[in-house]
Amino acid sequence: MTDQLLDDAAGTAADTEFTTADTEFMTLAEPFRREILAHCYRMSGSLHDAEDLVQETYLRAWRGYDGFDGRASLRTWLHRIATNVCLTALDGRKRRPLPTGLGAPGSDPTADLVERKEVPWLEPLPGPYTDDGRVDDPTDPATIVASRDSVRLAFVAALQFLSARQRAVLLLRDVLQWRASEVAAALGTTVAAVNSLLQRARAQIRDAELSDAELSEPDTSETRALVQKWVDGFEKYDIDSLVTMLTEDAIWEMPPFDGWYRGPAAIVSLIKHNCPAKGPGDQVLLPTVANGQPALGLYMRGADGVHRPFQLQVLDIIDGKVTHVTVFFADDTVALFERFGLPEVPEART
Repeated sequence: MTDQLLDDAAGTAADTEFTTADTEFMTLAEPFRREILAHCYRMSGSLHDAEDLVQETYLRAWRGYDGFDGRASLRTWLHRIATNVCLTALDGRKRRPLPTGLGAPGSDPTADLVERKEVPWLEPLPGPYTDDGRVDDPTDPATIVASRDSVRLAFVAALQFLSARQRAVLLLRDVLQWRASEVAAALGTTVAAVNSLLQRARAQIRDAELSDAELSEPDTSETRALVQKWVDGFEKYDIDSLVTMLTEDAIWEMPPFDGWYRGPAAIVSLIKHNCPAKGPGDQVLLPTVANGQPALGLYMRGADGVHRPFQLQVLDIIDGKVTHVTVFFADDTVALFERFGLPEVPEART
């Protein structure tokens, strides 16, 4: 794991000889990398940006480790650096919405899809996974912080309506459970300013009307059974079975297309009119995890009969029903699938 830190450091200090303190920092700091990544992802709404922000955080921390006095924990110190790195990077940047956040009404499912690549869309977060693709130990504190409701898509999307400093204060106070005085010191402001920012941030999050219901975890037997039924519905092109799994007000959206669709009738109409699949066998779906939620990589059969990466679906499941489907397309879908531990070509069905 320390190889990544060595690579990061070597990229900016190729002729530097690593000291005992450097090695100590790399050994102590590396276990927090996934947690810092989750924090930077919440702040930025982008996995690609978060990875760059983590690299910058660790480089700054490595350079400043000699000045680390230990009054705060190394974890707290890294989060403090990461937060300020994020605030600098986000200055002047546009927020990353989902289609439902653009303010437009629901779309006609029979109309042509409108792609808007100029919008910096919200991106999904793999996992929780380790760097080598294995599922993390659920008892690991870093995994717990990274995989709870604080990275669910709806919450990260709601964060996009906050200013960068409001995001920082909300995350440090309500997710990381810092005291107001600690947040004020980290941001170079006053406790009164922190409390004011927090009050406004919480109000805006309430306005986002996030569901109070708990999302189903991806690894329960009930969730696995529903996901398998969902897979069967697509692979067998059994549209009627999909309808039975959706709530009456279920939402379907799929950036970079700007439309969104509410209710089973609209969603089914969208699939029939705007999906390349026309019958059984055209689609193959493989399960994964995104933002701590059940997700599926959908492969579409081409003219040559080969199934290739097409889209990533992230499901909100509450009380045995699908309430929201966020479908992600990418310029390089193969690379997107690789990040989620999905193969370039699925194994042939027997």
